[in-house]
Amino acid sequence: MNAPRTPRTVAVLGLGRMGEAMAARLTAQGRPVMGWTRSGRTPGTVEVAATPGTAVAGAGLVLLSLFDGAACRQVLDDVRDSLRPDAIVLNTSTVSPAQASQFARRLGRSYVHAPVIGSVAAAAGGTLRILAAADRDTLDRARPVLETLGTVHPVDDAATAAALKLVANGSLAGSLLALRDALRQGEALGLPRDQVLDVLELGPLGGLVARKRPFLTGEPAPRTADFTIGALAKDMALLADASDAPLRTPGPLADLTADAGDDIAVAAAAPTVEQAVLEPLRAYVRGHATGDPRHFHDAFLPTARIEGIRDGAFVSWDLDAYGALFHGRPAPDEATRTRRIDSVEVHGTVATATMTLRHGADTFTDVFLLIRSGDGWRIANKAYHRRR
Repeated sequence: MNAPRTPRTVAVLGLGRMGEAMAARLTAQGRPVMGWTRSGRTPGTVEVAATPGTAVAGAGLVLLSLFDGAACRQVLDDVRDSLRPDAIVLNTSTVSPAQASQFARRLGRSYVHAPVIGSVAAAAGGTLRILAAADRDTLDRARPVLETLGTVHPVDDAATAAALKLVANGSLAGSLLALRDALRQGEALGLPRDQVLDVLELGPLGGLVARKRPFLTGEPAPRTADFTIGALAKDMALLADASDAPLRTPGPLADLTADAGDDIAVAAAAPTVEQAVLEPLRAYVRGHATGDPRHFHDAFLPTARIEGIRDGAFVSWDLDAYGALFHGRPAPDEATRTRRIDSVEVHGTVATATMTLRHGADTFTDVFLLIRSGDGWRIANKAYHRRR
């Protein structure tokens, strides 16, 4: 039996963080590499061609490491007439399932859709996890290159590989938000950041904390980003569109920093929300605590609506009608009542918040929409759920 034909020269199109790391890894393992980058940057680790067509002209395998599906489509258009007839196109970019299917149909048996799970360090060390979907013979031909970069996990088709990569990044976004919440809680309790990180390394977030600790200490990051806020936000938008389901995305993380090029962990460690957005929520709490409706006028916009289900029927009060429910004095059991702000997430000039109120036998979940206008933050609307 003849050994599988192995493409030797590799063209790496896209020399950003991951593309450069993969190109350097292939070069270090003795494989000739020709690179090309849309930015024109020359990293110095590999030879770089002036055009993508020149880069692919002599390559048996063309590796794409690009930001999104639109970039992949444009580059494939540019190199279409320069590809060798037997060239394999290996796409490691994170794109939508629909885009992955389109590329597979367009290139047929010469296409391998192979999104990767892992950081720049994993690419440099050859420990990526690679979700590879391709014709069996094509995958066998590409396998020596893939195995230089990491461990191959075969997947049935391109759309499935793309979807699995988005789900993996979705779980990363959830972990980052959990890390952000833990750091904020530690800050609120007056705990030293290093002590909180030490304890978090012992738990479910341990691997993430250990990898990202240089970005989490509150000092300037000692190295460049492994994975940027902008890239993760893009991936979560793809996941939301593909799944047609609302997601708890890293949008709140991105809003904490002005630079989408920051590493995702920098955003997780960013300071808590500005105090100004908490003021109307605190005025709302004072209204409940004192029974004085004037505090609600400090908390809400004049046009605000307060809505929910009361005694089995939907109610929608304006501010005056809501204030009329209060009589200017605390409830008899006020000493036993508690109110807690559970979350606040700022998105530019709007914010969302949730609060839990335990009033005797009743527990209320309040959900707020806030708007920042010229004179500060105010609550635009509130919806609530009551349970006994």
